Parts: sequence; structure tokens; C-alpha cells
Amino acid sequence: MSALEQLSRDLPALARRAIAAHLSGERPSAAAHPGAPAAGVFVTLRNPDGSLRGCIGSIAPVEHDVFAETARSAVLAATRDPRFPPVRPDELPRLSIEVSVLAPDEPVSGLSDLDPEHYGVIVSDGAGRRGLLLPGIDGVDDAASQVAIARQKAGIGAGEPVRLSRFRVTKAKEA
Repeated sequence: MSALEQLSRDLPALARRAIAAHLSGERPSAAAHPGAPAAGVFVTLRNPDGSLRGCIGSIAPVEHDVFAETARSAVLAATRDPRFPPVRPDELPRLSIEVSVLAPDEPVSGLSDLDPEHYGVIVSDGAGRRGLLLPGIDGVDDAASQVAIARQKAGIGAGEPVRLSRFRVTKAKEA
């Protein structure tokens, strides 16, 4: 098990504590963790039936380490995902939390370099639009579908030229 995999086991509980603190009017604490790497992080919230309740994160780190990045993304996923109303305090105990720590992305030449089960994808255009889709999403079985969804998220049309890059994630789910 890599050092990042060991560190990431603690991240879902940290995300839950950060959301709970925010919902109760407290400021989530983000104590420094010496030696912890900085990385992009996405926090995914799911309803008891497995449906999406919120997902927000960053491709590149905004905070000084993955712990602070997780706390930040958790609060944003619970309160700022434009697809959903903010999470209510009474709702939080029923939600499950998954944290995805992103490895640096690498450019690819085409769909044949992608695998939606193992790699996330980033599509970008020359106008600054960018869309990301994490790997391992139910119902996304091929690279073409993965890229189409990421294009849609970025507002990039099917015929517009894009640059593709892929990345791996280290995922941690609550037990």
C-alpha cells in the first residue's frame, strides 16, 4: 500500500467532520499534516440509494495538503454543487462520502489511450473551457461516452477540437 493510499483512508471521516462543522456554524479545522502531499481532490456525496448528492473538487491543489484540500472540497460539495440544494444538517448522517485524490494528469493522443474504469479524463479547448470526469462511474463504460460527458460538463460541442488528458485517482470510501 502506497503512502498516499494509507493517508487517504482518513479522508472520508475528515470530510464528514468538515461538513458537520460547517453546517453547525463552526469553521472546519484544517490542521497541517507535515509531509502530506498537495494534490487535487474531489469529494463525492451519495444518498442512501447510491444516487449522487454532490460532487466538487479541484484538478490542481488549492490548499497546502490533501487534508486541507479534502476539507475544502467536502464543504463545497455539500453547499455549492449547483445541481443540488445545500445539504441539511439532518441529512448528513444518511449520506455516504467518497474522496478521490488525483494524480497529476498526462496528455493523451486519443480515445485509445483512455480507459474509463482506470483513468479519469480532462477535456479542454483553446477558450479556457475544461471538463473533468472521474474514473469508475457506473454507466460510463467506454472512452467515447466518458469524453462526451466531460465535453458536456465543459460546454464544449461534439465537433469542437479538444485536448485530452488522463489521470489516476486514489479513492477512499467510508466503511
